This record gives sequence, C-alpha cells and structure tokens, in this order.
Amino acid sequence: MSVYHVEPIDQPLSAVVEVPGSKSVANRALICAALAEGESQLDAVPPGDDTSAMLDGLQLLGVRVGSTGRHDSVSVIGVGSRSGVQPGLRPGPITLPTRLAGTTSRFLTALAATGVGPYTIDGLPPLRARPMTPLHDALLALGASVTAGQAWGHLPVTVSGPLGGVSSVAIRGDVSSQYITALMLIAPSFSHGLRIQLTTPLVSRSYLGITAAVMAEFGVDGVHVGDDVVVVPPGQYRATHYRIEPDASSASYPLAAAAVAGGTVHVPGLTDASLQGDARFAAVLGEMGCDVIVGPRGTTVTRRGPLRGLDIDMMDLSDLVPTLAVVAPFAHTPTTMRGVAFIREKESDRLGDLCTELRRAGVDAAETADGLIVRPGAPTGVRFHTHHDHRLAMALALFGLVAPGVEIEDPDVVNKSWPGYWQMLEDLA
Repeated sequence: MSVYHVEPIDQPLSAVVEVPGSKSVANRALICAALAEGESQLDAVPPGDDTSAMLDGLQLLGVRVGSTGRHDSVSVIGVGSRSGVQPGLRPGPITLPTRLAGTTSRFLTALAATGVGPYTIDGLPPLRARPMTPLHDALLALGASVTAGQAWGHLPVTVSGPLGGVSSVAIRGDVSSQYITALMLIAPSFSHGLRIQLTTPLVSRSYLGITAAVMAEFGVDGVHVGDDVVVVPPGQYRATHYRIEPDASSASYPLAAAAVAGGTVHVPGLTDASLQGDARFAAVLGEMGCDVIVGPRGTTVTRRGPLRGLDIDMMDLSDLVPTLAVVAPFAHTPTTMRGVAFIREKESDRLGDLCTELRRAGVDAAETADGLIVRPGAPTGVRFHTHHDHRLAMALALFGLVAPGVEIEDPDVVNKSWPGYWQMLEDLA
C-alpha cells in the first residue's frame, strides 16, 4: 500500500491556494446541461473522479460531451426538447459504472429512470455498501422499474422509465440530501412538476439550496425548499454558459491549515456570493478566534493568537466535520459537534472512523449519538488509515503540518475530489 509522508512546516503560513471547482455544483450543472436543449459550456469543471464518472456516464447515455479548448471547460449538448417529451436518452441496455462516486451514482440513477432502459448503475465494492434505499423507493413510487442486482437499496441497480404521471412523492428528510437533489433535478420534465413531501425533519438544507440555484441558472425558476416539502415546477432547462465556483468543502482544508499552523491563507474566488453552505466554514474559524475576511475576491483566514472551542450544530456543514475535528485539538477549550448522526453512512463512518483515527494520534475524542467531542491536546505522528474516505485523508493530513511523523495510507483516495491535494500541501510551505 502506498503511503504519503506529510512534511511539517517551520514557520507561519503565508499562502494563496487555488482550489478546484465545486464538485457539488458541477454535478448538478452537468445534469441540468444534459437535460437542456442545445449546447452549454461549463467552466472551472473540477478534475476529480466524481466528475469524471459523471461525464463518462452522460456520454454512455447519449449526451454529447466535448472539449472547448480549455483544460477545465467542457461543452455539453443536451438531449432535452421544448416539446415536453421525455428526454432523449440513448435506449438501454446500458451499464453505467460510477466507481466510488456516491453523488454521481444517485444523480445518474434518477436521470436514467427518465429514459427507456434497462440501465444498470454499478460501482466498486465500497460504493455498493453505501445505502440508496430512499432514492430507489422514491423512483419506484414515481413509476420507474427498479430492480436490485443483489440487495434492495444498494448497487448494482437496474432502472427503466419512462416515469408515470405521478406528481408527488414522499421521502425522508433526515437522510442524504443527494436523494432529494436527484429527484429535484429530473422533476421539471414531469408534466405537472413534482411535490416532494419530507416525512422527517430536513438536514443539509444548504445543499438543496445549491440545487435550486443551479436549476435557476439553467432556466428552471420557482423551486421551493420548505421545512417539510420541496416543490419543483414543470419546465425545460435551457443551455447556458456557466462558471462553477471554487469548491468550499475543498477550501476548508487550506483555510484550516492556517488555524492549525498559524499564519495566513487566501482562497481566491470563494466569495461572499458563494452558493455553497460550506463557505460558512471560514466564519466558524472566526468564531474560534481566527481573523476572517470574506469579500468579492475571495476568502482569507489568519491565525495570530489562541483558539477557543465551540459547541456547534454541524447539520448544514456535515462534510466539514473531519476538518473541524482536526482544528479542535489546537483550541484551549473543548469543541462539541452535533446534529450529524447521518454522516455515519458517508464514504466511511465519519463519526466512528474519524474518532478512532483521532485517538490513534493521541487526541482526546469521544463519539456521541449525533456527533463528536474533541478536547484540547497536541496530536502525535501516526500512520492514519483513510477508510476509503477522501475527506478523512485530507483533514487528518493537516496534523502533519505541526506534528512530525504523520503518514497517510492510500493517499490516492483524494483523487475523488482533489487530485492535486498533496502538491497543494507541499506548496503551503
């Protein structure tokens, strides 16, 4: 197994870090462009495995994807039609390999359910273990044919449409927002739109806000995201030229590096107009004692003095629990993170596995029913297990900036979202 050795730094940071485009925004925009009529251009498309798997899947479904001559830009010729007929996806049988990409597998499953299959969506073993039941149940209720390959609610799954005349569906709100987003993205093609009734309290509302905002940029306005219902009107996506903003989740790591090691890190392009709820992470660092500037050009975090711990509900910042957990030991009071029981079913158990790795580094961490408590203390060098999770790998590596001997097993796991992460970490010095 390959291992990455993190080199400690010997002075406060003073760095400008360019982060990739948002994969959350990119995958939503790619589905909208695929369902639009005409040619869209997407700029600042991120290079990670999730986006690559999405592009490959769209091409298998008959969406024309090409280069614009820029390394981070793609052209997408959609299969939509203003006549209101079902999208013209290439008929099955087609197998869509989604590798380790959970977001991609869920969005493509919903998209495929609008076409004439059969379409089989499958991934690598860790992705097969991740739950998909709420989405599969919802698509079945909407009239799709949904057949499990091994176990219900898991990949591989075979789906086929077209979807029936149903205009409402019920789904839990306290599960991954990706299930709801997948339904939202295909909903405009329904003759009466779609009413998504949430049967439990909504988590990760900010991600549904991203979905609605991207849909509006592609011509579908009027999406309503409420506490117990999401309503999507009927409509037709239109082709557009769309620039993807920097990934706020990825930006959390270099910004957290400033909090861990001291000094200043600036992320250009992550502005005060960001669609992403995760952009609020800089404000969280500000509450801990960092100096934070968020403006029209980007985000800057500086740490000059001591940090203080927080008691914080991370429901709307759930992907950043590992990042905050790595900053927390450097505060002089404990940090309590709440509201994120659902992240146990991400790429890893992001509560149990994260807590285990923190303890292996000598950090006093305790798992709770819906979060973590992390107490002050200096981490020690250790070889971290990544548990097939890019976010654990990127976050835990930050300890190595100040603690000699930190190693990361399976470092290529970061290719899921930021293939250049290790080079960025070296460039920080």
